[in-house]
Amino acid sequence: MADNEVIMKGNEALAEAAIRSGCRFFSGYPITPQTEILEYMSWRMEEAGGEAIQTEDELCGAYMLFGAAAAGARALSTSAGPGFSLYQEAISYLVGSDLPAVLVDVSRIGNALGDISQSQGDYELIRKGNGHGDTMVIALTPASVQEIVDDVQLAYELAEKYLHPVIILYDAAIGQMMEGVTLPEMSEHDINKFDWSVKGIEKGQHGRKITNVSYFCDNMYVGYEKYLRDKYKAITDNEQRWENVEVADAEVVCVAYGISSRVCKEAVRNARAEGIKLGLIRLKTITPFPVKAFEEIGPDCKGIEVVEMSIKGQMVDDVALATKCNIPIYGYLTSYLVPDSEKVIEVAKDILAGKAEEVL
Repeated sequence: MADNEVIMKGNEALAEAAIRSGCRFFSGYPITPQTEILEYMSWRMEEAGGEAIQTEDELCGAYMLFGAAAAGARALSTSAGPGFSLYQEAISYLVGSDLPAVLVDVSRIGNALGDISQSQGDYELIRKGNGHGDTMVIALTPASVQEIVDDVQLAYELAEKYLHPVIILYDAAIGQMMEGVTLPEMSEHDINKFDWSVKGIEKGQHGRKITNVSYFCDNMYVGYEKYLRDKYKAITDNEQRWENVEVADAEVVCVAYGISSRVCKEAVRNARAEGIKLGLIRLKTITPFPVKAFEEIGPDCKGIEVVEMSIKGQMVDDVALATKCNIPIYGYLTSYLVPDSEKVIEVAKDILAGKAEEVL
């Protein structure tokens, strides 16, 4: 086995991938099920010549990330559930200041403090939340430890391409599982490479001020309207990511991400072996939502089966919009229990038999 081929837990693989992508600043607070990221960074970041800080709370961690990003660094902050709720204000400021940064939410169950079990209940928070104003982020949803590693590098590239925060969202099941991965080679990031970043200046030079981008637009908010719309349109047009499995001729199409999508892949294989035409749209981004993935659905599709670890079905509205409300939508919804592939097939059979109840 090569030196960069290892078996790692998802959370620890994310931390190592960030360091190998040139991240040299980490700020965060311990909260299950992502604490391993902070623990790993606490010793590994020093080896790499960077700084890892356990902050007094999550809001502090997000604003330290803001400062590091303003200086041009590749920085990282991570949390889960209740802690990620506290990030919201700072994320809005990152968007308003055109700063590239990467944040991670390892989703767990419940409102309020909830519990430490896995869940996918942060979908709406990441997809439609993230601060006041017209805030939108780029959000990646890996479904394996290898995809976590790959998405870290992608996240930094997208953040710097659009000068925008990127969130990596995965559930505790993915964060806690151990799988074989191929790590990227170690790379360094030049903190001074960007002309917009805050850096030392000589006497007589004007320094960069990190503040609301709208202040620098023509007619302030009049010009900012076009600026932000154009950025969001470019992100939506160019950064939709998905994987379609047996969708073209499917009579029932599952829509899922994260651990649920892995279960659905197994269900598609088993259903096809039984002669049931089941397909899967796996979301690799949720923002932008991959509307283009739904264009492959054929005329024989009888229904969409949303498979999601959330009580109310947080993806349902987005799926309805993606299908222009032309296909009935059904749900296999759990909270903390990982969906079961046999149950996925059972729900599909009920849809085809006309016995399933629509969720929308």
